[in-house]
Amino acid sequence: MDFKFKEVILPHFLAILSFYLIVVIYFSPIVFEGKMMFQTDILQWEGSAKELLDHRENTGEEALWTNRMFGGMPAYLIHLDPKGDITNTLIKVLTLGLPHPISALFFGMTAMYLLLLGFRVRPIVAVLGAWAFAFNTFNFLSLEAGHNAKIWSVCLIPLIFTGVHLAFNNKKLLGVAVTALAVLLQLKFNHLQITYYTLMLVVGYGIGQLVVYYKENRLLDFSKITALLLAGAMLGGLGNLARLTSVLEYSPYSIRGESNLPETGENDTGLDKDYAFSWSNGIVETFTLIIPNYYGGASQQALPEDSASEQALRSQGADPAQTNQFIQNAPTYWGKQPFTGGPIYGGVIMVFLFVLGILFAPPLYRNVFLALTLLSLMLSWGKNLAWFNYTLFDYLPGYNKFRAVSMALGITLFLIPVLGTLGLENVLRNSQAATTKKTFLKGIAITLGLIVLAVLVAFGLNFQGNTTGYPEWLLSALKEDRRSILLSDTLRSLFFIGATGLLIGLVLYKKLKTEWALLAIGLLLLVDLYGVNRRYLDQESFTENPSQQHFAATPADQKIMQDEGYFRVLNIQNPFNEARTSYYFNSIGGYHGAKMSRYQDLIERVLTPEMNNFIQKAQEGNFDYGSIQVLNMLNTKYILAGRSENAVFTNPLANGAAWFPEKIIPVDSNEEEINTLAGLQTKTVATYNSSQTAGGQSLPEGSGSIDLESRAPDQLVYSARVAKEGLAVFSEIYYPEGWKALVNGEEAEIHRVNYLLRGLVLPAGEVKVEMQFRPDHYQSKVWITNITQYAILLFLIIGLVINSKKAAQKG
Repeated sequence: MDFKFKEVILPHFLAILSFYLIVVIYFSPIVFEGKMMFQTDILQWEGSAKELLDHRENTGEEALWTNRMFGGMPAYLIHLDPKGDITNTLIKVLTLGLPHPISALFFGMTAMYLLLLGFRVRPIVAVLGAWAFAFNTFNFLSLEAGHNAKIWSVCLIPLIFTGVHLAFNNKKLLGVAVTALAVLLQLKFNHLQITYYTLMLVVGYGIGQLVVYYKENRLLDFSKITALLLAGAMLGGLGNLARLTSVLEYSPYSIRGESNLPETGENDTGLDKDYAFSWSNGIVETFTLIIPNYYGGASQQALPEDSASEQALRSQGADPAQTNQFIQNAPTYWGKQPFTGGPIYGGVIMVFLFVLGILFAPPLYRNVFLALTLLSLMLSWGKNLAWFNYTLFDYLPGYNKFRAVSMALGITLFLIPVLGTLGLENVLRNSQAATTKKTFLKGIAITLGLIVLAVLVAFGLNFQGNTTGYPEWLLSALKEDRRSILLSDTLRSLFFIGATGLLIGLVLYKKLKTEWALLAIGLLLLVDLYGVNRRYLDQESFTENPSQQHFAATPADQKIMQDEGYFRVLNIQNPFNEARTSYYFNSIGGYHGAKMSRYQDLIERVLTPEMNNFIQKAQEGNFDYGSIQVLNMLNTKYILAGRSENAVFTNPLANGAAWFPEKIIPVDSNEEEINTLAGLQTKTVATYNSSQTAGGQSLPEGSGSIDLESRAPDQLVYSARVAKEGLAVFSEIYYPEGWKALVNGEEAEIHRVNYLLRGLVLPAGEVKVEMQFRPDHYQSKVWITNITQYAILLFLIIGLVINSKKAAQKG
């Protein structure tokens, strides 16, 4: 063996071991006790995916449609696991068997470590960057919320960058292979907003490299490398071809596609601007990167004992129970977001090192990563920097498909450790240079100046925000508590900056060995991040089986489950933002960020007013089921108003699975159709937009009866006795990309009627109708997906072997 184990293997082994142990220790209840985190969004997903998971378990087949949410929608964005896909197995191997989703943190640390090694950062410094990247509050708050796909997508960014960086540094084959693998895995998690941000980062890095290659008169080499990387990225895309094409095909029909009812002054494509920018990080709120509780922490969190608010409540004679409830859930957050689970914080130590990176890193990387960091912050400010972000929203292709732009801070917390570790590495590498000590002291002064500036701004703003509805005496006390919280964390940050600065200074003045200083800085970093993360994800966050408790059948559920027929349920308690109902029943509501746009139109224009009117009458004792005609056409047989048995109300006027309308009203536009629908007797009258057919032909009225014989998520079979040929309306959501209808074995055209339902013209006589969801593109591309995944794996192995041989030849 030509190399020494201690110098070549041991540092990397210890690094990987530290990543593994940190995850295992922090999440020991999951690893050793089999507990789980109470992740709200995962519980919502479990409810929405229950029908799909049950179908796969019972049949071994993957259903591509679910009837459980919003009357029915494609399953592509809920749950999709194509046969032959090897990515789950690959991830399990690469993360050494750690359970999902905490395995993402281990993977992220490993990927960041590899990236920083590629920048020629020494292993122990690379470990610090890896720790800071994975253990920031962005990731931990996302874990608590259940945003697992987002965490995985962010944790794959370093691996994508590793591949790109390798390709631009004379390791083209390995770089392209790593890029292909990383893109394959990131696209697997289907978080296209993070992928969009990743593309921005890669383009920014590429521009930096372009400048270098231009100055060196090597534009041809740059073009070749770029072409190879594009080929690698395309290969990663082909490994997800079935997923991607399905999502892209669905996009125009979702709320992220073109609007069916464009309003004057609004975009006719993409999301509504107010909705997209509702979660915009405040510009001043950026200071949470250096003072975690700068804006009070979470929207509601416990105040310390004997706080000003507690004293004020007691002095006013408040009930002790009410006082305790307020203190344990105090509105400490005073920022601009609707609510927040906690601040975005990646360690003040790493921000200090980031400042050193600005001062010490090589110009190329300093300029690129500083510019990208500023870009990510500007993106996160959203509507608070409207001139910039609204311009991007209106003109940058694809950007108007995304929401919650504060998510860009996840990119910020990738960039800060990269430039921070480059800064630390170059301080140490140039420790004896004449200007190093002076520049280092400048870095300390800049960081301390940011702390002072942050505090002055906060006091200038007077801790206003989120104060509506509180009496002046309580508001004054609450502001005092917010002030105390900020000052406490300010002192905390000053300690970590001072301690880190002292350790680096001792190295520069040759009073302490570099290795010991770095170990101490690493310990400080872990203590800092651990302390802040524990505020939001502690031992109480783990439980035995949250889904068992959340989905335990209530007396109301049990009453409805006695009915084995085919129907939908309306849960009037937050119906369009919950998926618990979907666990057991086909729901009128649901929980999804990309529901079908026509259904969203129906919610806003018809269902919500109809539902509110019904509830108002019901509260007066008048259950007017005839007034909910659109809910009736969606076959809403049960209305759920609580958990008890008597909270279930049976709708005797639900239209059923299918029917023959007596009259068909032709309309010429979506606007006319939805307005007509709002006042329609849907069992006897239907609407049809005649512009759907050539020459504007109308559909004939028919008569007869029709029954649902069998059902599955992606297949419905009916038998009909048709007295007169004509239109039958089905209480199923219209989606043209994949639904096929067979009438007596012959394919028939599915018409869109009643704005979003399916309709078929049936011939007279005994008729068998079969509807199947069989999107041709998906079936034809699964085999390409599978073959490409194996090809990428083989490509990576070849790249590693060739790179190892070259390294051995160089000695």
